[in-house]
Amino acid sequence: MRLGMVDISAKEDVVRISEAYGRLRLKRDTVLAIERGEVPKGDVLSCAETAAILAVKNTPFTIPLCHPIGISGVSVDFNLGCDGDGGVVEVFVTVKSVGKTGVEMEALHGVAVALLTIWDMVKGLEKDDSGNYPTTKIEEIRVLSKVKRAGEGQ
Repeated sequence: MRLGMVDISAKEDVVRISEAYGRLRLKRDTVLAIERGEVPKGDVLSCAETAAILAVKNTPFTIPLCHPIGISGVSVDFNLGCDGDGGVVEVFVTVKSVGKTGVEMEALHGVAVALLTIWDMVKGLEKDDSGNYPTTKIEEIRVLSKVKRAGEGQ
């Protein structure tokens, strides 16, 4: 079987919006350190936001069969909290484009890279005595919505 990009040349340009979500489980103290700006590597959420935007814009360089598309807008939002299992950081990435193909892969890529960036920045706070991460885990990366609207924003 041969691989190849889907030919989208006959499709009409329409507004396309997708929102993706993911969650990172952390220690409660790590989430509090993020909130207080006390993570040794710096401002975790600003760095993760920038990483998510770069990931969205560079999706076709990482996922081989994704089309290179013009991105009209990217928003990145975070929710931090604590529950019975420790701490959690939720990431929401919304991507907008006017084009021939959807932007869900770009939104998912943005979420994944934001979560990995957060993990990298807090890993010194998350390690146990053996250097492992027994409570740290990425969960539920998924598409929350995918919208296609003809005639808008053209």
